[in-house]
This record gives sequence, structure tokens and C-alpha cells, in this order.
Amino acid sequence: MLLLMAGEGDPLFLQVKEARASVLEPYAGASVFSNHGQRVVNGYRLMQPASDMFLGWTKGALGRHFFIRQLRDIKISIRVETFGAPEMDLYATWCGRALALSHARSGCSITLSGYMGKSGAFDRAMAAFSMAYADQNEKDHAALIRAVRKGKVKAVFEAGQ
Repeated sequence: MLLLMAGEGDPLFLQVKEARASVLEPYAGASVFSNHGQRVVNGYRLMQPASDMFLGWTKGALGRHFFIRQLRDIKISIRVETFGAPEMDLYATWCGRALALSHARSGCSITLSGYMGKSGAFDRAMAAFSMAYADQNEKDHAALIRAVRKGKVKAVFEAGQ
């Protein structure tokens, strides 16, 4: 965290995060960006309609790559565990649309449309992947709970959780 003061009572908090090589590099090849922070920043700018004006990247004295953004700790959490089926369906629709819009900004829609074609194969593949991913998350969470109960992993619970 960086605290910069523009004047008396006018703080600016910046967050500096290390950017390592993409987990996709072994499969897709090295990034076109020489700095992994630049790769991350480019991704943010592609996916977000209006990105942080302080978004940037740098290289540390020891050669490590970083990206920088304004710190805004105003995260909200939606309590999906309280949703019924209609609310969850609406929430999933909103999330899907937001994700589709952000991904549409990152590629050529004509190329993507041509790649996916007009059949339902892509839709079925995405649905199958989503179900497998959800199943794996449930298995991973169950393993975590078992590890906590056996004392292999320490869990700290925040107030109100």
C-alpha cells in the first residue's frame, strides 16, 4: 500500500500488487507484453468500460513485475445464500450479461461468432464446464472443511460470518 498526500487531509491510497507470469503461458506461449504488470493492466482496460485512472505497471529493483491501482475498499457482498430460485436466476442472468459484455470488449465479435458457430455445441460445452467447475468447487470446499475440523488448516472467522 502506498499513501500519497495531495494536500492536508487529501490522501490517495494506491495498491501495488505483484504480477507473475500468466498460468496460461505454458499452453498459450509467452505474453506479448514484456512486463507482466502491463499484461494485467491491459486486461483490466479491455474488460472494464471505465478503468482506474491510476492503473499502471512498473518493474522493481530486483526485476519483479508489479501493477498499481487505486485502493478502494468498498466491496459489497451479495448474500446469495438467502436467494430463492427466482432471485438466483435473475442474479445469474445479470452476472452472465456483465461477463459477456466485458469479454465482448476483449475480442473481435465477428471472429468469436465465427469460431462458436450457430449450433448449440459451444453452449453445451460451457454448461458442461460450468457444472464440472461447480462440482469441483464443492469437493474442494468439503476437503477444506475436513482439514479445518482435523486441525490441519487453521480457519479464522470474521465477526458476522
